[in-house]
Amino acid sequence: MNLTITPLSSIPLIQPGDDLAEITLQAMDRMGMQWMDGDILVFTQKIVSKAEGRLVNLLSVTPSQTAIELAHRVEKDPRLMELILQESKEILRIRPGLIIVEHRLGFVCANAGIDHSNVCGEGDESQEWVLLLPKNPDKSARMIRRRLEQRCKKRVGVMIIDSHGRAWRMGTVGVAIGIAGVPGLVDLRGQKDLFDYTLRVTQVGAADELAAAASLVMGQAAEGTPIVHVRGFPYPLRDSSLKELLRPKEMDLFR
Repeated sequence: MNLTITPLSSIPLIQPGDDLAEITLQAMDRMGMQWMDGDILVFTQKIVSKAEGRLVNLLSVTPSQTAIELAHRVEKDPRLMELILQESKEILRIRPGLIIVEHRLGFVCANAGIDHSNVCGEGDESQEWVLLLPKNPDKSARMIRRRLEQRCKKRVGVMIIDSHGRAWRMGTVGVAIGIAGVPGLVDLRGQKDLFDYTLRVTQVGAADELAAAASLVMGQAAEGTPIVHVRGFPYPLRDSSLKELLRPKEMDLFR
């Protein structure tokens, strides 16, 4: 198996309303890359959120009393805390400088995935902008996939990824938050291993594995590579959704 991850070059700074499928197609054309069945395009959450207009000016946010009280405990801006509360189902952990929540989309993350880095909106330096996650990343991925397949006439997959920390390890890694056509979970139970042992519990978080690999190419700071092309993914494409990767609450040992 050869897995190839190729960054798409010359991607412009994304603005609200931009057509990410068209931008991807143009980048592929400029690079002389040909489409093949099974290709996967991986997008950073940030450019999807920007294209969907998920920028919020903190000057427009009025914090509730609950947000003000939590902000004091967590040592964060009360306006940011108000947005975190609006984007969350449940607060799981807090300490100075950090709040862990169950996001309204169902996964656990810090600060409800709200981002301050590499975010710029209209206005002068007094404007304070943050970026929320897409409203429905699976739907966003499906829409981009549909547009790409209509134009390239091939069967492709699309992933939207973000950087998340983990309860049991240091450091952030890329994880999938929206998928279309890419299997999230691959069930290997019933298959034989090298020594003819029948696997009983093995399920592979294939989308997250690919997200982590793509994140290495994209980078975590300047983020100048927001779209990558993947070829050689070892599992067949199929209909999918993020739900298959989300651990049910009753199976979550860290809550």
